[in-house]
Amino acid sequence: MKSLSIVIITYNRPEDVLLLLHNIAAQEQAAELLESVIIIDNHSDQPYDAVQQFIAQQSLPFQYIRSEENLGVARGRNKAIELAKAPVIVTIDDDAYFKDADALLKIDSLFRSDFAQKNNVGVFCFKVFYGSTGALQETAFPHKKIKEYRDKKEFLSSYYIGCGHAILKEVYNRAGEYPTDFFYGMEEYDLSYRILDLGYRIAYNSSVAIIHNESPKGRTPHASKMQMLWVNKSKVAYRYLPSIYFISTAVMWSLQFLLKTNFKLPLFFEGWRKIGQIPSTEQKNPISTDTLKYIKSVEGRMWY
Repeated sequence: MKSLSIVIITYNRPEDVLLLLHNIAAQEQAAELLESVIIIDNHSDQPYDAVQQFIAQQSLPFQYIRSEENLGVARGRNKAIELAKAPVIVTIDDDAYFKDADALLKIDSLFRSDFAQKNNVGVFCFKVFYGSTGALQETAFPHKKIKEYRDKKEFLSSYYIGCGHAILKEVYNRAGEYPTDFFYGMEEYDLSYRILDLGYRIAYNSSVAIIHNESPKGRTPHASKMQMLWVNKSKVAYRYLPSIYFISTAVMWSLQFLLKTNFKLPLFFEGWRKIGQIPSTEQKNPISTDTLKYIKSVEGRMWY
């Protein structure tokens, strides 16, 4: 059985996706490893003709699927993951690509390593570099203590980053899908807690490198997207963590919202109204004491 499926969710980035597909096609032993490469076009208004033409010329199992609506990241991934049949599902951003030609071979071997077997690793996340500068992308690094961890080859973490990662299909089958009420942001945190609570561990491995064509200045999210990040992170804290972390997350992210949006007060007050509704609309699903201990043991951050 072929071991890998790749999931790509895209919106208005046909040139980047074409570059990524060329990169995948050039991977060593791609034909032997890939069960599928699933591209979900989230109802973009840009033409993907060149992408479809490239796919038509390939013998690799590329599947281009155009959605009739913008599903957002979470629902788009759910759709693709449902279609993927390989034991390992690799997700990579549509504006990224693999640095090395043996990346798929490395991913194929990660879950069979002694480290993975010893720690019951269900998720591996990769090292991400800015395409423009070659510098480590700290916003895509799966630990908040970057100075202490950035040079480590491998370590356990409490969450993973969406830009580039691999998750066992069995983990998705057991932990469930991404939260469908999250259109933008924080869906990885939500799934991370459920994965950890099943006894799987999340790990980082620097041998697989991703080049990300995002500016080092980052994307400047629209104020409404910043509100989504704030509200969604608060929902995650309410669902899975002790109440003190829900309060601290909501407060700290509200300050972040003000700073990042130049004090967009109407959206600020709207955000607080949404957060005020969380206790009456969300079900709590607290993680176990053992999972909390694990997060603390890997120096994970829960306050915000």
